[in-house]
Amino acid sequence: MERHAVIVAGFGFRTAATVDSLTDALRQAAQGRSVSALATARDKAQSPAFQALAKSQNLPVIAIDRVDLTAQETATQSTASIAARDSGTVSEAAALAAAGSSARLIAPRKVSNDRQATCALAEGEGI
Repeated sequence: MERHAVIVAGFGFRTAATVDSLTDALRQAAQGRSVSALATARDKAQSPAFQALAKSQNLPVIAIDRVDLTAQETATQSTASIAARDSGTVSEAAALAAAGSSARLIAPRKVSNDRQATCALAEGEGI
């Protein structure tokens, strides 16, 4: 079966993040690129704001397990993310994990203007 390259937008976000927060972070990271899927930590994937973003963008959600997040080497190192999630940054780790074993980061973590959400993009063959 032939696989095609996908671009995954990975997200990290606070409980208070809104759809606008997530949309702003996505806009900053994507810079006009077409995204194939949205990814975040499994415990955040059912967040109403995140689900609303996925619906508004008509994109699937990929929920990433903690072990897969912590296995990723991220370009950004956030002390808060390391303390809370044992990951340099959830957005980069989620994007890389969801984009598959050959993934590469194409847009490092961008922070929404309200500082409630982050988004990063990775390209790969998907999981």
